[in-house]
Amino acid sequence: MAASVHVALLVVQLLFAGFAVVGKVVLATMPPLAVAGLRVLGATPLLFLLAARAGRVVPARRDLSRLVLLGLLGVSSNQVLFIFGLQRTTATNASILMLAIPVFTVAAAALLSRQRPAGEQLAGVALAVGGALALLHPGRMTLAPDTAIGNALILANCLCYALFLVLQRPLLRRLPWATVLAWAFFFGGLAVLPFSWRDLESLPARSIDAGVWLGVAYIVLVATPLGYGLSTWAVQRSSPALVATYTTFQPLFAAALGSALLGERLGWEEVAGFVLIAGGLALVTRAPAVPAAA
Repeated sequence: MAASVHVALLVVQLLFAGFAVVGKVVLATMPPLAVAGLRVLGATPLLFLLAARAGRVVPARRDLSRLVLLGLLGVSSNQVLFIFGLQRTTATNASILMLAIPVFTVAAAALLSRQRPAGEQLAGVALAVGGALALLHPGRMTLAPDTAIGNALILANCLCYALFLVLQRPLLRRLPWATVLAWAFFFGGLAVLPFSWRDLESLPARSIDAGVWLGVAYIVLVATPLGYGLSTWAVQRSSPALVATYTTFQPLFAAALGSALLGERLGWEEVAGFVLIAGGLALVTRAPAVPAAA
């Protein structure tokens, strides 16, 4: 497998780790549905420009139903569930629960293909998730009643994203990754905008702090198109399981940023977590890929 795939997936996790931090600040000022609406309004045109550069913008008619499904799972449901979940739970809870993505992805790929995943793949996912848990200290997870709904929404978001990764694989055999993603955002945006339009119209744009708008710009113009784009590009060249397993790097990046920016010292937990995640990714990379779902 090309080294560029691994580099791209590391960049994806850095982008999404930044989104989790920036998103918490933005959501303190803006309604969740307004943020979701801005994401699809800003990212969709950029993705269609990328699709035009790839040389094929219009998909075949037979692919439209699958693109609608991808839009509902990976764009509208995934984004809205994550934003509402992040608003109703703690950042620590969200980070721990997001580790369900590789587990859900391997399970969905196996169920849809009706083939058992390789033992190396299962062991790799378990190692990577264990390494991330070593960093996150699961004992800090809050199970208070006021976070239960948020926790459930984050888990539902993980399931939607896992299905999005698995179900896009057959389309990526026929279409450029940018075309698949642009149309998924188009159809997903059609589902988001009717619910977010009222919040967008009533948004007090002039009274919102410039720093919050910078956070919105990062989410809409950087984290969303680049994060989704590189992830889909990597699915086309590797496997949904590998792409999902890389999400375990997000807490490691958070710890590294804390060390670089806040002077925090990296302890044995961070070192052990890195070793386990790296070992898990090596096993998932070596494992034979589960065939794409029909």
